[in-house]
Formats: sequence, C-alpha cells, structure tokens
Amino acid sequence: MYQTDLSVRLQDPEVSPGVLGVEPNVWKLGLTSLFTDISAEMISSILPLYFVIYLGFSPLQFGVLDGIYQGAAVASLSLVAGIAADRWRRQKEVAIGGYAFSAVSKLGLFLVGGSWTIAAAVIGLDRVGKSIRTAPRDAMISLSSKSSTMATAFAVHRALDTGGSVLGPVIAFALLELVPGGFNFVLLTSFCIALIGVGLITLLVDKPQTVATGPGQPAASIRLSLGLWREPAFRTITLAGGILALMTASDAFIYLVVQKNTGCSTTLFPLFALITAAAYLLLAVPLGKLADAWGRRKVFLGGFLLVLMVYVILLVPGLGKYAQFASVGLLGAYYAATNGVLAAVASSALAPNLRTSGLALLNTILGVGKFVSSVLFGLLWTTGAMKTPLLVFGFGLMAAFVVSGWILNNDKIKWADCNGCFGCKRCGKRY
Repeated sequence: MYQTDLSVRLQDPEVSPGVLGVEPNVWKLGLTSLFTDISAEMISSILPLYFVIYLGFSPLQFGVLDGIYQGAAVASLSLVAGIAADRWRRQKEVAIGGYAFSAVSKLGLFLVGGSWTIAAAVIGLDRVGKSIRTAPRDAMISLSSKSSTMATAFAVHRALDTGGSVLGPVIAFALLELVPGGFNFVLLTSFCIALIGVGLITLLVDKPQTVATGPGQPAASIRLSLGLWREPAFRTITLAGGILALMTASDAFIYLVVQKNTGCSTTLFPLFALITAAAYLLLAVPLGKLADAWGRRKVFLGGFLLVLMVYVILLVPGLGKYAQFASVGLLGAYYAATNGVLAAVASSALAPNLRTSGLALLNTILGVGKFVSSVLFGLLWTTGAMKTPLLVFGFGLMAAFVVSGWILNNDKIKWADCNGCFGCKRCGKRY
C-alpha cells in the first residue's frame, strides 16, 4: 500500500459549535468569500456582454477566454500552492496571497481595450489568484469542522460566498445604469471591494490546527500528492468529477443562449447571474444538510440531472420565456448540490497532512475539464448552429452521468475517517 498518512484515522477537531452547528472560523471564511465574490461577480456578470456583444469577440474566442476564467488558470498553480501549504502548514498565509493576487490583478482589466490577447493574459492572472487560494481555504474549512457536519459547513461557506454572487451582479447593474457604458467604473469598484476581503482573512480568520508530520513520515511533495491518485476513495471522486466537468457548459454560455432564445435586452444580462446566485443561496444549506443525512455522493450526482434539465429547456425555446429564465435558476440549484458537497466528499478521503494538496489536485483536474468544456462549446457554436453544442453536451452529459454513477457506486471504498468498516454501513456515516 502507498505509504502516506492516509492510513491514519482523521480525528475531529476540538471546535465550539456556532450558528447551525458550524464553527465560527467557517463563518469568518464565508465573510471573506462574500466580499471577494461580490468583487468577482461584478466582473464576471458583465464579461460575456462586454466581450461578445460590446467588443465583438467570436464565440470561439470567448470560449477560450471563458475557459481561462473558469478552469485553466485555476489549474495552473493550485497543486503547487496546495503542496506548499501542506508542507509548511501555512494554509492561511497561502490563501491570503491568493486573495491579494486576485484583488490587485483586477486593475489590469483597465488595459484590456479591444485586444483579445491582453484580455486573455489579464484574466489568466486574475484566476491564478483563485487557483492559489481555493484549496487552502477549503482545507481550512474542513480542518475547522467535524466530519459529521462537514457538508453543512461547506454549504454555509458556499451560501455566504453566493451572497456575494447575488450582490455582485446587482451592483454591476446599478453602476451601469448610473453610468451607461462605465465598465471602468465597475472595475475600480470591484477592486476596492476585493481589498475588504483580503483584510477580513488577514485580521479575523484563525489558523486551524493541523497534524504535524511524524518521524519517518514524508512531508508533502509533488510525488506524494500525485500518489494520492492511488487511493481508491480519492481517485473515485476525482475521476467522476472530472468526467462530469467535461460535459458541463459554463454559466456564460448558458446565459448567452438564454438571451438569444428570449430576445431580452442586454441591459438585463447581468441579472441572469443574480438569478443563479439567488437559487444557490437559498438551496446551499438545505442541500448540504441533506447530503450529510442522506449521502453526499447521491446529492452530488443528482445535481447533474438539473444540468441535463437546463440543456433540454434551452433546446426547446418554444417552452416560453419563463422556462428559459427558470433554467438559469436551475443552474443555482446544481451548484448547491455539487460545489460544497464535492469538497466535503473529497475532504473525507484525505488525511489532514495532505488535505490541501489533495483538494488542489482535485481542483486542477476539474479546472482542466472546465477549460476543455468551454473551448469545445465555443468551437461547436462557431462551426455549427446554436443547438449543436447543446445536443452534443446533452448526450455527453448523459453518458458521463452513467459512467460516474457506476464509479461512485462502490460501497467497498475505505474513507480516511471511517471506523474501519467498508461502505460505512455499520458506523452510519454518509459519504
């Protein structure tokens, strides 16, 4: 068996239950993400409109940009940052660096103009910050939480994070109403709000207690982190998540299709992200609690049935405008069922000393999948009708769902924090 600390049982941290049974440190991290996501969503809610309609980029060009924004840059430094955080037990410091990087890089968007290459470079720099901070932040959430309520803890964090996703598009919409075409005004405001998030994590968030590497046990490294692939539980959830990511279209393309299907004003475009975020905000905690009680893998897979419903609605514009707008809300329900739940499942498969680097490896694989997905969707749209990518992704997602369901339906997997039983049937834990 591969010699890592995965053979050591995970001990629940000594924590003081807070609101909803979620520890105070998780709430503080949630507030950090709240302000950071306000900043990020102010920008992301206007990017499709700004690049495709205002600057006239082709769907393929936007697909590459969106792939960089959604996935490629997230994968670029995630593993390196995760290994560094585990090796020196510096999750908080690495996360602060990522938040600061993203905040400062937003100023670069002032220089974009009509240059596609500059836009790609600046967006890439912004998402490098995200790639650095995501895994250490999620590791701090899991290390600050009890295993029995981990999905709920992630759900609370994601709910606060999504609160920013609700407010960001509203603020962007209000600023553009106040100053028509004032994209630079939006960018400057976004930068100032991002600085608040950096201050919150620096001053308020506590460093979680982690297990030190014992004598004779190797410190975190690229070799050790990549070796996590040999652990059945981690390999299973990572493989399933990566396969499903390949056939999941990004929000930006969904919004563009909805706008074309409904013919609504481009002024309303930023509000699509608001609808998605509002649904996510309302459902994150209930679905997190459901995952803890019923089974995290079941809820995770169920989320992709919602994506399939979105594809069906978009393929049939005759269902009416209300159905088209409802599909945007279904995206939020999908995120509520998958985002935090996936992080909780993966955390249960990882020992504390490799928690950050393991989550970083998962993010890297998901990021590559999202990048390929966006480029493929843009290419199919550019070379064919609008329905072409929806049909391809619809049938592809059905196949990915069947394969991932078969992979995840393995009750003989031994999780890092189980009591020694297989399938967790005797101890009653849900994964």
